[in-house]
Amino acid sequence: MTAPRTVGLATCTALVVANMVGTGIFTSLGFQVGEIPSRPAIMVLWGLGGVLALCGALCYAELSAALPRSGGEYHFLGKIYHPALGFMAGMVSILVGFAAPMALSALAFGSYLHGLFPGVQPLAASVAVVVLVTLVHLHDLRLSSVFQIFFTGLKIALVLFLIAAFFNAPASTPSAAAPWTDYMLTAPFAVSLMFTLYAYTGWNAATYILGEVRTPGRIIPLALTAGTLAVMALYLGLNAAFLHAAPAGALAGQLNVAQVAAQAVFGQGGGRLVAGIIALGLISAISAMAWAGPRVAMVIGEDYPRAFGWLRWRTATGIPAAAVLGQSLLTLLLLLTSAFEQVLVYTQFSLLACSFLTVSGVIVYRFTQPDLPRPFRVPFYPLTPLLFLAISAFAIIYTAAAKPIEALFGALTLLGGLGVYAAVSKGENRHGS
Repeated sequence: MTAPRTVGLATCTALVVANMVGTGIFTSLGFQVGEIPSRPAIMVLWGLGGVLALCGALCYAELSAALPRSGGEYHFLGKIYHPALGFMAGMVSILVGFAAPMALSALAFGSYLHGLFPGVQPLAASVAVVVLVTLVHLHDLRLSSVFQIFFTGLKIALVLFLIAAFFNAPASTPSAAAPWTDYMLTAPFAVSLMFTLYAYTGWNAATYILGEVRTPGRIIPLALTAGTLAVMALYLGLNAAFLHAAPAGALAGQLNVAQVAAQAVFGQGGGRLVAGIIALGLISAISAMAWAGPRVAMVIGEDYPRAFGWLRWRTATGIPAAAVLGQSLLTLLLLLTSAFEQVLVYTQFSLLACSFLTVSGVIVYRFTQPDLPRPFRVPFYPLTPLLFLAISAFAIIYTAAAKPIEALFGALTLLGGLGVYAAVSKGENRHGS
């Protein structure tokens, strides 16, 4: 059965914000300040990531308005280039785009909850939150919407509280560092940019549920733009607050940077309380990925019924239950992986490659389909997509040089998606894309 188009602007915007404000903002800074101990350089990193996210959101908004079907990059690349590239992106979304970040967010949840309650076993807490969120999203769209809006609103309030609290404390002593310009165009800057881009990942979240949105041509551009701008402001404010509250040396290498900053300001007790607040805020990120990701698997099941038909099964309320359960099971398996930094860089490398192809598709489609109705057009075209492509290319090339193992696994994931397509596409009577 077809899912009802009941999702509105508030829910779409909440989905974008929740997908973005998750593990990355509460963990990335600890991996960045070790190599880049300059506060101005760190702020440039997060500003640059925001510019790239906004450019990408505007490009995806044009494609969403012109091609309003669920699936994100899977649908876009399949229509613009070839079904093989769409399938490749779909596999990346299923394996890397949602299950891996969902597992990373759950790991961060367990780590922060352990900070509040030392007796809680982090991995057990991570598993429990994945199971809880899965049950919510197996019910119906109304409960998913209410759950998403509530926890996203709560998370924004918590972030604003942290920014105000940290800036109200005495400033920490800055670490000695070279001029911030010395860090630009270096491999450490590119790798650190990958962490920043991971934190911004999710600016395209609403494109995965286009089939459930009431008027996607109007709502999706507003949701992507408003959500991305709001998160950019939150990220710049929160990172500045972290660096104000604690010196770079104390934050370097720390996974739970918010708790470290809170301990510097409030002491051990305050740090534990903030850890609990962050854990609560991470629930909305886990929920957003549990909602958006299965829609990609669902449309793959619709287009390739012989090989993946089981993924398209829906409940009476239109929920793709098989896809929801499948992603959650994969997430639980990934929770056994403890190499947080390596998984994050590998994940972002694969996702950025797919986003690069999709944003390039805006330019390609303007040439191949000039008469296609476009309810929304990218502002400042072609500067907007070209800026996204330039920043992305810099991050991809420099990261491949600095982190060749992670880049290799990312490339193998892309090639693996093409290999699976070659194996399953024969004999399939594709439809709907």
